[in-house]
Amino acid sequence: MEFADVVRRRRMVRDYDPVRPVPPEVRERLLEHAIRAPSAGFSQGWAFLVLETPEERDRFWSATTSDGAPDGWLTRMRRAPLLVVPLANKSAYLDRYAEPDKGWTDRDEARWPVPYWDVDAGMASLLVLLTAVDEGLGACFFGVPAERVTAFRAAFGVPEEYRPVGCVSVGYPGGEDRRSPSLRRGRRGVEEVVHHGRW
Repeated sequence: MEFADVVRRRRMVRDYDPVRPVPPEVRERLLEHAIRAPSAGFSQGWAFLVLETPEERDRFWSATTSDGAPDGWLTRMRRAPLLVVPLANKSAYLDRYAEPDKGWTDRDEARWPVPYWDVDAGMASLLVLLTAVDEGLGACFFGVPAERVTAFRAAFGVPEEYRPVGCVSVGYPGGEDRRSPSLRRGRRGVEEVVHHGRW
């Protein structure tokens, strides 16, 4: 598939065929592409938790969602045969930029105008999303609620220095996938968001 087609076809898929697993070789390509993302100072302060078995996925949903009957969104999302949780490690960046070739001698977080550890994990996530499209799969990036991060860490033994920036569900699209109502807003055009030379 041409890259322009991959970009145009990329959308968030919210329902999955529960009987078609993601082939292992495709899963590996998703992850191999993720680590090709750029990272500040080549810090590579990311990690990826891969959840494929029914038990692993059930544990994820139990840790990250509230009790009670699942709504339609959650019911459809739980059908995804593969979950990839990208995690960011701020310490890797603070340590890297305290090295001699970067010119700083301390780990002062105040020098960082934005949390590039999260930005870089987000770029890795986008490569997973694009690779899924290229492989004929559907995928969706969604957040892990802040109040559930502690339960998520405990459920999977995730070290404190790693923070989930979200989760990417992956699989073959299911029959109940529907477009998000948010899309009614329409995509903003280039002429509306691009400013040449000055604002």
